[in-house]
Amino acid sequence: MRYISTRGQAPALNFEDVLLAGLATDGGLYVPENLPRFTQEEIASWAGLPYHELAFRVMRPFVSGSIPDADFKKILEETYGVFSHNAVAPLRQLNGNEWVLELFHGPTLAFKDFALQLLGRLLDYVLEKRGERVVIVGATSGDTGSAAIEGCKHCENVDIFILHPHNRVSEVQRRQMTTLFGENIHNIAIEGNFDDCQEMVKASFADQSFLKGTRLVAVNSINWARIMAQIVYYFHAALQLGGPARSVSFSVPTGNFGDIFAGYLARNMGLPINQLIVATNRNDILHRFMSGNQYVKETLHATLSPSMDIMVSSNFERLLFDLHGRNGAAIAGLMDNFKQGGGFSVEQERWTEARKLFDSLAVDDAQTCETIAEVYEQTGELLDPHTAIGVKAARECRRSLDIPMVILGTAHPVKFPDAVEKAGVGKALELPAHLSDLFERDERCTVLPNDLKAVQAFVSQHGNRGKPL
Repeated sequence: MRYISTRGQAPALNFEDVLLAGLATDGGLYVPENLPRFTQEEIASWAGLPYHELAFRVMRPFVSGSIPDADFKKILEETYGVFSHNAVAPLRQLNGNEWVLELFHGPTLAFKDFALQLLGRLLDYVLEKRGERVVIVGATSGDTGSAAIEGCKHCENVDIFILHPHNRVSEVQRRQMTTLFGENIHNIAIEGNFDDCQEMVKASFADQSFLKGTRLVAVNSINWARIMAQIVYYFHAALQLGGPARSVSFSVPTGNFGDIFAGYLARNMGLPINQLIVATNRNDILHRFMSGNQYVKETLHATLSPSMDIMVSSNFERLLFDLHGRNGAAIAGLMDNFKQGGGFSVEQERWTEARKLFDSLAVDDAQTCETIAEVYEQTGELLDPHTAIGVKAARECRRSLDIPMVILGTAHPVKFPDAVEKAGVGKALELPAHLSDLFERDERCTVLPNDLKAVQAFVSQHGNRGKPL
């Protein structure tokens, strides 16, 4: 399997090199040169498989030529063996044909564990084989950071630096990052917003001279391995609901477009998906594109669903690449226009093509709280604010009541007590046993100004397990 850049100028790479590269050298994102496609009979034969075995069948083509089957099977079994539910991603029914796919049974109670528990193990495997050491610099709007640290904390050949917006993540999210100690773990709170953090990561990848020879690796969803891992649970959910003999629709809470892009890929790989709904909060750049062909940067607002407080959706470039016939030069031009002018539209026929599959809705905080309260009253199920946005969008945008609707349950509600309290739900929230003492644990975090050079100096000074790089 070879991977190419969405901007057309970087060299094609194999999986191992893409894993370590993150962003392409031309600023683009890597995608498979050719997407594997499965027959309906092949997909049907996977019904009833344990999650790690299904993951092997779905992801095997993507690592072909880089990881032997026996090694990859072992990595996957270890990855999903740490999840607290035997089904790994169980479905919970809300009403007759509406389901929540619970993606929060991993160590950090968020869907990011599906990809980042795998990514840490893949990095360990590849770096040990190569005898290399790398530095991870990642940005998080809440959940990626703790999942990345949890997934990579035991990696012998990795130093990890996670940037989060100071005072803009929930207390549980922050503590899940800042209470994990290790010589190779560094939490940085940036006096800015998530987009500022994400821009610093991108700038650091573009010019890595501050590392003095060590290379950067991405843990954000720009890393292809993150997308690859998320494809699996679309197949898993569909198989539980009668797929591939019947179509399934999905509503996906998304800010960076990675999770829903995985669903788009699952469909292109042969899974019958009828509809994909982009569920966003007040920071609605994706909704404005899907509903009106306007991809325009606006002011970022803090909301009760902080993991989606994002104004520039990195993975959207991957969809644009397909919509433009995989023309790298066209994407490079679009992205340059966006950087210079803060927005763009695409040709009408390309936007119309996207709308054949995608619908969208932006949900504000008041509607989020109303949905949390409504679902709790009707079913006794307590939703986190991101999942509640997915439910609201599913109910508003659903094209057919005959087709099962699956809402991706992206996080455990205990991570967002403010939203639950504002929703007026009187249920006490208890942390799972392995996090029961979270609020008593010591924290370690460095607050830095919204300044790229200050961040890069910190990374350079504290890398290599506390020794300057």
